[in-house]
Amino acid sequence: MEPGRRSLAETLVCRLCRTISKAVFAEFLATGLYVFFGVGSALRWPLALPSMLQVAITFNLATAVIVQVTWKASGAHVNPAVTLAFLVGSQISLPRAVAYVAAQLAGATAGAALLYGVTPGDIRDTFGVNVVRSSVSTGQAVAVELVLTLQLVLCVFASTDSRQTTGSPAATIGASVAVGHLIGIYFTGCSMNPARSFGSAVIVGKFAVHWIFWVGPLTGAVLASLIYNFILFPDTKTLAQRLAILTGTAEVQEVEGVEPQKKESQSSSEDTEMENVCQVA
Repeated sequence: MEPGRRSLAETLVCRLCRTISKAVFAEFLATGLYVFFGVGSALRWPLALPSMLQVAITFNLATAVIVQVTWKASGAHVNPAVTLAFLVGSQISLPRAVAYVAAQLAGATAGAALLYGVTPGDIRDTFGVNVVRSSVSTGQAVAVELVLTLQLVLCVFASTDSRQTTGSPAATIGASVAVGHLIGIYFTGCSMNPARSFGSAVIVGKFAVHWIFWVGPLTGAVLASLIYNFILFPDTKTLAQRLAILTGTAEVQEVEGVEPQKKESQSSSEDTEMENVCQVA
């Protein structure tokens, strides 16, 4: 490889790595904060037992704040189900999706560990682990989580779709999370987010029905992606474009496109300066 091409390739790879690293850290941070505040609101303090409304509002506000902070850095997925939905909708590459999910699980674990460390021992109890109510069957629990996540992911797509809106999606997504909790708390404690369930379960070691909080949300996310991207608002991506996005080739091409634009702008500015000098002369 020629020296010029090698240096250009190295520059592009470094730039792409920096972009992905920033996005991955944003997902780690956002998910950690989400779990810390959300699960923290569900802790059972003897003098002030949490109400359903308190938990729903806390998850609502935490989501809105986190999305506002990180959505331009990573898209503010904060949820493996959302990441899977974007992958199915050809809006994120497979390598980036895997990195996002790993960051979300790590962030959820870190957030739960921090909350566990600062919480008195007599308050930890079940530590906000999602459980199925005794009168609810596993099939009903999966169905509830599926529907709750379905509406959440549809809301995420609608509020982040540049064809529909250009403003911040923070308030809208936060409202969707609150709606899910107002209903889902009675059935499963309301997960809608496998990472949120994973963080608490890892810290206290309770995985009895943990699979429900993966199967339900992930299935709902896939259905939501298919409904939004292929029925309600289908896009015009070709199969080749979808494959390029899936493999990450499209991201590299986007980064490559930055260099020619910079060179063109620099040359045009130099031409303008030369014209000004000639005019003065």
